[in-house]
Amino acid sequence: MAGHSQFKNIMHRKGAQDKKKAKIFNKWAREITVAAKSGLPDPDANPRLRNAIQAARADNMPNSRIKSAIEQAMPNAAGASNYDEIRYEGRGPGGVSVIVEALTDNRNRTAAEVRSAFTKNNGTLGETNSVTFMFAKIGLITYPATAASFDAIFEAGVEAGADNVETVDAKHEIITRTEDFLSVKDALEKKFGAPESAGVIWRPNMTVKLDQEQAQELIDLIEALEDSDDVQNVFSNFEVDDAVMERLSA
Repeated sequence: MAGHSQFKNIMHRKGAQDKKKAKIFNKWAREITVAAKSGLPDPDANPRLRNAIQAARADNMPNSRIKSAIEQAMPNAAGASNYDEIRYEGRGPGGVSVIVEALTDNRNRTAAEVRSAFTKNNGTLGETNSVTFMFAKIGLITYPATAASFDAIFEAGVEAGADNVETVDAKHEIITRTEDFLSVKDALEKKFGAPESAGVIWRPNMTVKLDQEQAQELIDLIEALEDSDDVQNVFSNFEVDDAVMERLSA
């Protein structure tokens, strides 16, 4: 097992998602506001906004919070903030590569928080583009294998413009170029309904295997990074044996 989705799975089992529900809603609120500002505040006419709202609802974000986040994108909205999209890169325990995506209204604050998380958890913050060569930025859409046959998903995905379709661990994974992600997602939704997950991610081209101690240190680092309200996503190229992950999630 390797990468970002593996960490998400273990954190879900440990219950961290429930404990951090308020932070999750805050992160979605920022993404919704930025998406609404990037185009029309109407999800039917703004694919990025539509995707953000769907993902927020999948995390059980109340409609009132979603509406409020969209309103924050309106001109002269009370208390509105302007968020910059920033990427940080560094090395974690065992030499793994880490990419951090943030939305912030205060670059100095966010940089300090990210640097502190790395420093306190056996990591080092690097320069921009210091580790991205180890990743590919792609659109990833997943459906459970029970949603449709592989042939049906494959045909629909390729017709919509997907680069590849695979079935992994009882899931269909549709891979797209970042610029095609939203159009492919919309086309698949019309045929198969809402996907299990969908987003633009950094997928590692190579992985670094960690032992149990290093894996725990990496989990601590990612938790520290995600504790920042400014951090939206964290990706890494770690690999850990299934048995180690089971012990860590016990």
